[in-house]
Amino acid sequence: MAANTTVQPALSPQTQARRISLPFIGWMLLLGIMLGIGLFSALQVLMNGLVVTNLTDELPWGLWITVDLSSIGLGAGAFTLSAAVYLFGLKRYEAIARAAVLVGLLGYSSAMLALFIDIGRFDRFYHPIIYWNVHSVLWEITMCVVLYSTVLAIELLPVIVESTPLKRVKVLVRFSGFLHRLMPVVALLGMGLSLLHQSSLGATYGILTARPFWYSPSAPVLFILSAVAAGVSLTLFVTLLSGKLMKREMIPADVLNGVARLAGLVCLAYLYLKLWSWAATNYYSRVPAQQFGAEILAQNTPYNYTFWFGEVLFGALVPALFFLWQPLRRNKNALLLAAFMVIVGLVINRWNMTLSGFVIPLDWSPGVAEIFPINHYEPAPVEWGVAIGIVAYSWMAFTLGVRFLRLYPEARDLRTGKKIYAETEHSHHE
Repeated sequence: MAANTTVQPALSPQTQARRISLPFIGWMLLLGIMLGIGLFSALQVLMNGLVVTNLTDELPWGLWITVDLSSIGLGAGAFTLSAAVYLFGLKRYEAIARAAVLVGLLGYSSAMLALFIDIGRFDRFYHPIIYWNVHSVLWEITMCVVLYSTVLAIELLPVIVESTPLKRVKVLVRFSGFLHRLMPVVALLGMGLSLLHQSSLGATYGILTARPFWYSPSAPVLFILSAVAAGVSLTLFVTLLSGKLMKREMIPADVLNGVARLAGLVCLAYLYLKLWSWAATNYYSRVPAQQFGAEILAQNTPYNYTFWFGEVLFGALVPALFFLWQPLRRNKNALLLAAFMVIVGLVINRWNMTLSGFVIPLDWSPGVAEIFPINHYEPAPVEWGVAIGIVAYSWMAFTLGVRFLRLYPEARDLRTGKKIYAETEHSHHE
């Protein structure tokens, strides 16, 4: 008598993708530990104040402001790719635009977490919304960040409804479809808000007359270009890395090629303007205060190395060649490396911008007749702890998003060649 055999039904690619694996559990545990370190460090700051940090009145901006500026810059892929889809009609880039929106929302929420800890009086975080200081650049930036974060949440809501049991609630499905039809307006609003505050972040440095080394008329445009290049690169990086780990082709080859070329062209534009800005402020103008500041930074910090190697060569020129040279652009490993280089270059730039002006001593202060000392700064352990926690939050949220949300509607399983999601699963957005 033949033995009974049970034929197991084949699992769909989507079901296979959602199965919990040991590496996934280990990764989430690691992020959980990092998040715990961040929460413990944040509590130390909230209970004891900024006295537990190495921030001072002379050097009030440190690691957390670098995290803030970097997070906002790295979130710029959202408005760039959303504008490509909804304003310029490049519908094929919708294959990656959803992921860009999540990356953008995580970037902006990470920046707000850093600011919440950094302001010292965390209980007054809502004051800019109520008490308007219309003459302050930082107030304008705050309002733009709050409004643009709202825009990103609106853009992401249809994806959440589509990807979760909420799709069974007809009211939410209809509301989601209504929001999707509004996306061109939302994308236009998002692009305007993002361009406003990205440029204003650069302008913040140029108006501080007591810090002449920061002055650069092109800083607002440089902040926009560096943010677009790094934001698109981060979206490209997490897309390629997720595909490698999950054995998927997350986006079609033509979309990957187009996004890489966009990143390369913006890198070249940023590099061109950056070199002219350096020449105009450090060579042609020969402002004594700027020359003095450059000498101090060269003697006391690795600024020259981080500028020429970290920002110019590593962060712009080399990745631009990788993105634009077709043989390298076809290599996903080369694209991963290039995208990583641009991301690191932006972080180095924001670190240099944040600290360079504070290292150089003030040459005057009203009512004070003294020579100010050169400032030195190293982040305290509690500062590193908060930064680690913020990074863990964004990594954990994206990991869960890429696993459980339909961020990449055109994704294919590399083992079977089949689409992960059926066309009908997101057809209500068409």
